[in-house]
Amino acid sequence: MSSLTRFLGDTPLRVFLKLLVVSFLVGLVMNAFGWSPMDVLYGIREFFVDLWNLGFRAIDRFLGYILLGAAIVVPVFILLRIANYRR
Repeated sequence: MSSLTRFLGDTPLRVFLKLLVVSFLVGLVMNAFGWSPMDVLYGIREFFVDLWNLGFRAIDRFLGYILLGAAIVVPVFILLRIANYRR
């Protein structure tokens, strides 16, 4: 077996024919949905950007809950400490 055949996994002609058929089928499906290669790349990019933003949005929401709770808890804690300090 030659190194090229070993690298490709089959003879070059058979690999070429397989790639030709798969490319035709993928092109047919993409055309049916009205997609272009750039649409696919933009979709992948937008997926990761949305995933990134979702993670930071969750952190922002978590910190917002902490600050909202702290606005009540910290003053009440201080008032209770002052009230108990007198005794």
